Amino acid sequence: MSKLMIALLATAGLAFGGCAAQVHTASTARPAAPITKEAYDTQVKNAESQYKSDQDACKSRGGNAKDICMAEAKGREKIAKAEAEAAYKNTPKALEDARIARAEANHDVAKLKCNDMSGNAKDVCLKQADADLTKAKADAKVDRVAADTRQESSKKESEARREATEERRDADYKLALQKCDSLTGPLKDACINDTKTYYGK
Repeated sequence: MSKLMIALLATAGLAFGGCAAQVHTASTARPAAPITKEAYDTQVKNAESQYKSDQDACKSRGGNAKDICMAEAKGREKIAKAEAEAAYKNTPKALEDARIARAEANHDVAKLKCNDMSGNAKDVCLKQADADLTKAKADAKVDRVAADTRQESSKKESEARREATEERRDADYKLALQKCDSLTGPLKDACINDTKTYYGK
């Protein structure tokens, strides 16, 4: 392989690797335990306040650096709001939406960072950003479908257990009534009444 070819492959590899690293700057932590409406409202207000503060900090920059700074600020707000909603709603769909919000915010920043490049390195960087977004959305969907399936399965299992408990209780009730048939008169009547009371019939 020629030295020129080796140099070109090395350059492409560095550009590709650089873009990949830039996309994943934010944390991928999942929302914590479910939160109240009041806590949700507080987190949304905090996100909006932080966004304004971050915007002010970006004003001293210029050119693409300012655009990146503003995109990062907007992305942090978008992610914070989406994660607050995911924690408040506590559903697989809300969690998927939060993960997509994070992926889209990272994508916006990554594309802007690609503007500092040129030629094929820029093209590769943009394709990497798009690929990362596509993969993140696909992963979020798979996890949401899996969570929905687990919830549905758990619901069906719970319903089956409830029905089985009712069927066992009904069988015990019929057995107890049958045992009362061996008695006569007031003893039988008392046995039947006691059995009905015990089984809530």
